[in-house]
Amino acid sequence: MQGDNNAGSRHPGNSVWVQARKYAFALAIFLLALGARFAILPREAGLGFITFYPAVVLAALLYGAGPGLLTMTFSAIAVNYLLMPPFGAFKLDYAQMLPMGIFCFASAVVCYLADQMRRNIDNAREIKKHLQSIFDASPDALFVIDAQGVITMANVQAATLLGFTHDELVGHSYEKLIPNRYRKNHSGLRDKYLEQPVVRPMGRGNAVKALRKDGSELDVEISLSPIHTDQGLLMASSLRDITERKKAEEKIRELAFFDQLTGLPNRTLLMDRLKQAMVESQRHGHYGALLLFDLDDFKTLNDTLGHDVGDELLKQTATRLKTLMRESDTFARLGGDEFVVILSHLGVGEQDAAIVTATIAKKLLAALNQTYQLGEHVHHSTASIGATIFKGESIPIDSLIKQADLAMYKTKATGRNSVHFFDSEIESAVVERVAMVADLREGLLGGQFVLHYQAQATSSQKLCGAEALLRWQHPRRGLVPPHKFIGVAEESKLILPLGRWVLETACVQLARWAGMPAMAHLTLAVNVSSLQFRQDEFVESVLAILDATGADPHRLKLELTESLVVEDVSGAIEKMSALKAKGVGFSLDDFGTGYSSLSYLKRFPLDQLKIDRSFVQDVLHDPNDAAIAKTIVALGQSLGFSVIAEGVETVEQRNFLDNIGCHAYQGYLFSHPLPLDEFEEFVEQTLRLEAGK
Repeated sequence: MQGDNNAGSRHPGNSVWVQARKYAFALAIFLLALGARFAILPREAGLGFITFYPAVVLAALLYGAGPGLLTMTFSAIAVNYLLMPPFGAFKLDYAQMLPMGIFCFASAVVCYLADQMRRNIDNAREIKKHLQSIFDASPDALFVIDAQGVITMANVQAATLLGFTHDELVGHSYEKLIPNRYRKNHSGLRDKYLEQPVVRPMGRGNAVKALRKDGSELDVEISLSPIHTDQGLLMASSLRDITERKKAEEKIRELAFFDQLTGLPNRTLLMDRLKQAMVESQRHGHYGALLLFDLDDFKTLNDTLGHDVGDELLKQTATRLKTLMRESDTFARLGGDEFVVILSHLGVGEQDAAIVTATIAKKLLAALNQTYQLGEHVHHSTASIGATIFKGESIPIDSLIKQADLAMYKTKATGRNSVHFFDSEIESAVVERVAMVADLREGLLGGQFVLHYQAQATSSQKLCGAEALLRWQHPRRGLVPPHKFIGVAEESKLILPLGRWVLETACVQLARWAGMPAMAHLTLAVNVSSLQFRQDEFVESVLAILDATGADPHRLKLELTESLVVEDVSGAIEKMSALKAKGVGFSLDDFGTGYSSLSYLKRFPLDQLKIDRSFVQDVLHDPNDAAIAKTIVALGQSLGFSVIAEGVETVEQRNFLDNIGCHAYQGYLFSHPLPLDEFEEFVEQTLRLEAGK
């Protein structure tokens, strides 16, 4: 209920009845004062005015100057006409005029002052009401805090955001909104803020923690601004919930600096961490090390069991290695199955640093050699590690990573599942590799590759076929054997155009031999690389070459390695079956050197098993090699496959193989690999010798 003699004009909704009630209440106040007059001062007419002053003031305060002046008028009449002796006589007593004048003047002043006070109170209420409306309209949580840290105002958003009611905030210390561990800092900030001789906004836009009623913490951005008042300096504070922004920023940070699969630092963050490690090494004079490694045969796992299983292996690798790293070290994923470890603070001596690095590398290898459970699959993995030592910033970051990569390359070349350190010999080997890749490209364009042919014979020494063997006739290197360049060709993917050239050239010879009586009965074996066989269009490519050259597919035999066919069993069977249906034969090369194909062997549409030369070489002296050779022959016979042995160099080896049931051979005992013209002459000469017998 608010008193205002102008309320009707300012509030059109007020009725005449409301105004009448105000004046009726003023009259009631007067009557109460009149009763008090009779009770307190029944005979002192001159002091009668004193009794009515509270009534006048109260009426003016509650309802404004109008009701106050009305009450004053009633009071003057009562004193001068109703209360002067004789009681009830309406006689003007001039002796009372001065007191009455003083009363009226004083009452008018009081009414004016009381009315102004009431108006100020109403205006203050209106201002506060409008300010609260502005507060509540803000999307942020707003507070006004006094010098003692007490909240004097708070908006609806503040209560909603922090879980308090309005009354639980206003009148209470703002420290209830600050987690305990931060309260001391906030108190110091408040004191510093209030002591500023020239007050400026402080802490604007600072990200802090706010404490909700339920005890949970909230990420907010706080802004402080000064408010100058007659009661002193106040602080206006706004809080903005930045939970979603923080999540978005964290997500952006993760995307920018962390690998999404493993949660490890990515290449970008790795470079920054490596730079920091080199700076610290420079500052403290301590050695650091960089380890780069990948998982051996990871691609085989990926292609055989699928990328989901491969991803699970990468995640388990990351989890396993995190437990081995010190807090000062960094473990990152460089890409694919390549990982990097940065070791810091390895000591001031290079030899000691190398020992520590080797020890840690061996621990990594031991951890990686443990069995993995990948869904339904149990997997055993190994790794190849390259290491390099650094001190300070004398070596560029890119060069340091290259050194570790070169060292890992050496590990791969010398058997894997170990660690090697960088040295100049490794770098020289890689320089040679780069040069060889360039020469391979030039050789393909310049027609430097040729095929040599090695005869295949039966136990009766009759020629039954040949194997096409690739040779590189380099203008400076001379005749380069396959083991010198095939690995480089596979790594550089030049094996794809090279393999297609071999197949095309071999088929051209088959078609040509079909018109030569001495050569028409021969089959021709061609090696197929893993990368070549995995091409989606492999079957179509082989059939297109056969069609283009006119070669008889029944005379073509494709040699596949054991590891190649088990990379993707179902895919291999599908491709082999498609070509088998057209007459193309298949031989499993290097059989016995692998470990997993026996369980799949009966599923492959094979024609022949080939005993690897490593078993044939010592078949007369090593019981194990002899037993393996016998097993392969027996297995081939039971499955309906023919068996051929390669690397046969002596009559005794041939006789042993013949006695255990292997009746086809390839090796120096019969012929070395020969150029095309020499091979054709060799075949004709052999046929003449057979005819002469």
